[in-house]
Amino acid sequence: MVTEQQHTPASDHEATDRQLRRVLSRSQLLMLSLGAIIGSGWLFSAMTADTLAGPASYVSWIVGGLLVLLIALAYAEVATMLPRSGAIVRYPHLTHGGYTGFILGWAYLLASASVPAIEAIATVQYIGPQAPASWHLLQSPVTTSSILHFPEGWLFTVFLLVVFFFINLYGARFLGRLNNTVMVWKIALPVLTFILIFFLSFHSHNFSPPGGQAIAGWHEVFYIIPGAGIIFSYLGFRQALDFGGEARNPQRDIPYATVVSVVIGIVIYTLLQIAFTGGIVWHYFGIKVNDYAALGAPSSAASHVLVTASPFFAIMKASGVAFLVSVLSYLLIADAFVSPVGTGYIYLGTGGRTIYGMGVSGYFPKATTRVSERTRIPWVALLASFLVAVAFATPNKSWFSLVGIITSMTVFTYIMGGISLPIFRKTAPDLVRPFRLGGAAVFAPLAFLAATAIVYWSGFATDIELVALLFIGLPLYAWFFAGPRGYMNRAAAGAVGVVFLVGWILLMHWGHWVLSSALATNPAEHAPFTEWYALVVIAVYGFTALCWLFGTAEGRHLINRTWWLITYILAEVLLAYYGAFGVTAHVPKLLSFPIDTIWALVIGLVCYYWAVHSGYETDEIRAITATGSGLVAESPAAVDEG
Repeated sequence: MVTEQQHTPASDHEATDRQLRRVLSRSQLLMLSLGAIIGSGWLFSAMTADTLAGPASYVSWIVGGLLVLLIALAYAEVATMLPRSGAIVRYPHLTHGGYTGFILGWAYLLASASVPAIEAIATVQYIGPQAPASWHLLQSPVTTSSILHFPEGWLFTVFLLVVFFFINLYGARFLGRLNNTVMVWKIALPVLTFILIFFLSFHSHNFSPPGGQAIAGWHEVFYIIPGAGIIFSYLGFRQALDFGGEARNPQRDIPYATVVSVVIGIVIYTLLQIAFTGGIVWHYFGIKVNDYAALGAPSSAASHVLVTASPFFAIMKASGVAFLVSVLSYLLIADAFVSPVGTGYIYLGTGGRTIYGMGVSGYFPKATTRVSERTRIPWVALLASFLVAVAFATPNKSWFSLVGIITSMTVFTYIMGGISLPIFRKTAPDLVRPFRLGGAAVFAPLAFLAATAIVYWSGFATDIELVALLFIGLPLYAWFFAGPRGYMNRAAAGAVGVVFLVGWILLMHWGHWVLSSALATNPAEHAPFTEWYALVVIAVYGFTALCWLFGTAEGRHLINRTWWLITYILAEVLLAYYGAFGVTAHVPKLLSFPIDTIWALVIGLVCYYWAVHSGYETDEIRAITATGSGLVAESPAAVDEG
């Protein structure tokens, strides 16, 4: 039976955690993280990276991986101190209280629960050109913005999501064992792909175009880190964190799985990018030599359609090497099913743990914390995760149309890794930390700045989508958390939420910067940015100020601990509009690369120290430290049934 969450006592706050079953070993945690890293990213990102940045794209994989590694190191210490299922959405609540926790939890929910849809779409998009003519899985023509054909493509995508759901429903032990088996294939095929292309069909002159390796400019090398799916490919490291409450020895195994999975991912992805670039046979695709930009341009040629829909498969077909054409290329099509599916079912479980974590913190109804009597998993949250994934799997979505915004949304939530570390050292100094990050005074702000750089490099068009999706959830804070828990006058909470929601939708529609098909490069299709942005600032600060005005003393306290976060988001978006990563061609670039990135990091550093100063000893963390341990003991029932 699930105990309803109460406002302050830790014994009630984490009651449902005791019902989870600790069954995941070190190798299973590692394979969950690595299995989420090696998914659809390697199937698509290499071609897009070459299209945008040319042969210097392998640098993007190295830089992106190192940035994610900084973030992972910060989380590694926090996770050994407080291993929890749904960890990433729970830490902000423990450091800054409910308002900060809700905003970041909402962002992470949208990101994690949508990835299963991305992976299912990736499967359909890769195998679509190979499907029988009677099965029209994709719209025609096939390009990097291909969309699912309705109803066949959409139904097949939903079918995959149903499979993901039932794999998770059987419990964490089954998930861990199945994933260990699947990972043998998922690691072997990318490694074999690199080896065979490198030794049988590699053209070193592809790395020496007339304009140099960074033919599109070095800012593109950084722009593609979030934009081409590179960071998206590395985001799986978080699985060990989010399944932490179901690990046998979380304090020993979580940091190992978190860090090692990123290191392995950097090696595999960098080698694959080098193999793809070196394996391009230009005449096969009807493209002049070293015209990297043309790789992603629409073309009616069958060979070119193939490279945009199934990049590595096309590279092998173009090689002319019999073994690559006849054997490995078709193994790759099989992997187009195995790799995304293997990542999709992991992320559906992560989405369930995210919703569960938000339920534990009180942001969602207590039903989302219900745990199955038989398998000891949060089954209601898992079902909700499935429904959210189905909502994202709309027929007009492609892999590329979803990856950018989800990457930016996810990495935005990772800013809390570097922030949480120094706060927990201050508020919970006596909790055991089997892994303690040396040089945290340097690495913690670097982790925050790494996340800041990735979000900024996502570009203006992506960042305003992030703002639109992030703040549209603010009324839920008033309706389901602040009002019911007595942090705010209940009637005022309802009214403020309704007014903001209506105003926000109208503002987004009027501006045509988001939620529309308007081109960012055409100023005539938008409201003036200065006016639109000013209204966005007024709306967000206004909602927050009204929550403060109608709040209790404790409710106001929660608001005061969150001003840094709102300022950080809005300031970075404004900078993105006028910097090198703004995609609006009609805007004068007041700041060029790398000056704009330096300013983004300066703003980030100011907000970092503001955030650390705003952290405090919440009721929940105080009660946890009173127990003397960051671990949550299993209930006798969970142990017996295990």
